[in-house]
Amino acid sequence: MRNDYITVALPKGKLFSLSSELFKKVGFTAEGLTEKSRKLVITNEDLKLKFIITKTADVPTFVEYGAADIGIIGKDVIEESGKDIYELLDLGFGKCHLMMAVPKDKKRDKLEDYSHTRVATKFPRTAEKFFTSRGMQMEYIKLNGSIELGPIIGLSESIVDIVETGTTLRENNLEEIVSIMDATARLIANRVSYKLKFNRINKLVTDLKKILDEEEKND
Repeated sequence: MRNDYITVALPKGKLFSLSSELFKKVGFTAEGLTEKSRKLVITNEDLKLKFIITKTADVPTFVEYGAADIGIIGKDVIEESGKDIYELLDLGFGKCHLMMAVPKDKKRDKLEDYSHTRVATKFPRTAEKFFTSRGMQMEYIKLNGSIELGPIIGLSESIVDIVETGTTLRENNLEEIVSIMDATARLIANRVSYKLKFNRINKLVTDLKKILDEEEKND
């Protein structure tokens, strides 16, 4: 029965190895659970665990609709998705922040001076929430990659994007002008699964907290 299993949605890319390594420390693992695997679903029959490997942006959707009981995803993706899920634990890794940047030679005196301009972003929902809170109306252009191209080719005056080190901004002569939100990886759960499989999921949260606390002490 599917109800016997805990199904976990893991994102491809940067968070995958950090997530799978952390899960391994608390015994949540399966043979072949590596970045090199071509399988999209990896099962551990003995432990009644199933891992779904999916695109980052799809993790909250799988969890909201119950295709996965739990998942790991960045706070930025949770905010943008607007999905109805439980956020169980801040895992602390995958640190980055969402910010607005503009070409260095086209900076304006204050943030409000960019009102009624175009902003290129993967995060239109979060960006709109931020700018509206500042009383600013903007035109949002949704891009899925190479956001920095927006102002370079004249598609937009600014970008709203995730930054870790700032290297890509510097290389493209862009400068951050305002930070919108900080983000780290979070453990999320489907609302129904959390109730039906409370004991297993709650034990996982407790075990993960213990590991994270120990690692923090040793830092």
